[in-house]
Amino acid sequence: MATEFLQQAINFMEAHILEDISYVEAAKAVGMSGYSFHRVFSFTVGMTANEYIRSRRLSLAGQELREGGISVLDAALKYGYESPESFTKAFAKFHGSTPRQAKSKGAALRLFDPLVIKITIGGGSMLEYRIEHRESMRFVVVKRTFDNETLLDAQGRSIPEFWAECTEKGLIEPMKDLCPAGRRDLYGICGPMRASETGFFYGIGVLNSGRMDEGEYDLWETEPADYAVFKCKGPDGECIGEAWDRFFKEFCPQTGYTQTDQPDFELYYEQGEQGVFCELWVPVRKG
Repeated sequence: MATEFLQQAINFMEAHILEDISYVEAAKAVGMSGYSFHRVFSFTVGMTANEYIRSRRLSLAGQELREGGISVLDAALKYGYESPESFTKAFAKFHGSTPRQAKSKGAALRLFDPLVIKITIGGGSMLEYRIEHRESMRFVVVKRTFDNETLLDAQGRSIPEFWAECTEKGLIEPMKDLCPAGRRDLYGICGPMRASETGFFYGIGVLNSGRMDEGEYDLWETEPADYAVFKCKGPDGECIGEAWDRFFKEFCPQTGYTQTDQPDFELYYEQGEQGVFCELWVPVRKG
């Protein structure tokens, strides 16, 4: 996503900050799916768009309460809360003081200013990548539905926990047995739910067209696509988040590529390169 589109989305959220909006409406305002917009915004800004909206509302509510022109009840309703109790809880977590305390002189409050996207001088470091084309691929997977907010949840553990659960239940080895020795590579596949703007599928599987007998497994077929491929180097999954961060902040602005709504995946080689945790394959198009 170009910086101007991200700024347009922020401007939309600011113009409608008191309305019942979320990142879904912001995504539509700039012509993106909720899935893609949520990813771009989260990795670029470091918070979700919904967190941004909540922080801006609570900041504005604090200013208005300090000025004394509104009651706690009216502020709760104005800034999108169903009850004074839920508003007080969120307000206290954000500001460190209650709405009633905010109406008193000397109360400590926090400001959260509107975001402004700026071009900064950076770079100077190597980012290795390659572009590869793949025709349609078929996977045998075990998959689960996640909410988009999982991408930047508080602990970042939802998907790793899914991997651990599948391992404990013995669901991964039967899939690997479908592949010949030396080519039992595992894939972590992520794709949007076509019927929902707020969720995505994540599957663990192998590249194989055979169907498993057990009901735990599904076939997942991708369409032909070009992929930007990055080596995630490190001892654990932290390097995947770092690769995504560099994809949005360095690769896209410098190359003119953008991510498409096709599934992306992590590729875990059975016989991988030393020091490489996995490869990140992101479907892209030019312009």
